[in-house]
Amino acid sequence: MTAKVLSGAEVAESVLGEVEERVRALAARGKSVGLATVLVGEDPASHVYVRNKRRTAERVGITSIHHELGADASQEEVESLIRSLNDDPDVDGILLQLPLPGDLDGQRAVEAISPAKDADGLHPMNLGHLVLDTPVLAPCTPSGSIRILDHYGIPTSGANVVVVGRSFLVGRPLAILLGSKDRNATVTLAHSRTRDLPALCATADILVAAIGRPEMITADYVKPGATVIDVGINRTEAGLVGDVAFDDVVSKAGAITPVPGGVGKMTIAMLMANTVSAAERRLG
Repeated sequence: MTAKVLSGAEVAESVLGEVEERVRALAARGKSVGLATVLVGEDPASHVYVRNKRRTAERVGITSIHHELGADASQEEVESLIRSLNDDPDVDGILLQLPLPGDLDGQRAVEAISPAKDADGLHPMNLGHLVLDTPVLAPCTPSGSIRILDHYGIPTSGANVVVVGRSFLVGRPLAILLGSKDRNATVTLAHSRTRDLPALCATADILVAAIGRPEMITADYVKPGATVIDVGINRTEAGLVGDVAFDDVVSKAGAITPVPGGVGKMTIAMLMANTVSAAERRLG
């Protein structure tokens, strides 16, 4: 068996096409869409990520409003900038690139973002809506993962899902989304201290790897024919790899996302979708 490769790049193109149409529809009503990006420090990877997000925004007709602060910026400077963007009528979505350098508190800075402009969907109020099964702006990577499943017709209703990783960025919100009334999956949220993790993962119809360990998930973790969603992006000497040992798993799984070209592409696409959703809500 060779698994079907689930191209996140293909699905992202579909999402971005929809976003572009929605941006044009807003423009016809006299409303432009603006995404503010905030980058703190000199981390090369963060600069690459933000540059890609800005390019994508401009491609679909969203105005990119970029701000950079030095690594020596104070917590107050970061939060003051965010508050000014909250009040800026030209800004519909705000993205704070994480992690922040040094001792800066990223979570506290995220909480300074207006929930209505929270393009990443990480504000506690938006995460609370997720728990209440009334999502407003959902976290980008989890919602992008689900969009991949939808695009390729992989059902979640009644499926046994194991999510490996419990971060508030991916694992926890994705488990909540998959277990919602719209999705109806039976979800187990596992992590590095889960007992007999390989055996648990091998029971999953859908296995999500979001633990941040390069190629940790091998074929021993995978049920024959399962769908494997690899959220990991790890920089190694051999290049970018996921949390899944792709070459080992591809012969056992039924479907699998690649790295690169998988979920990572969806994160940016869903960021754009959230931004236009925020603009639509502001316009009413």
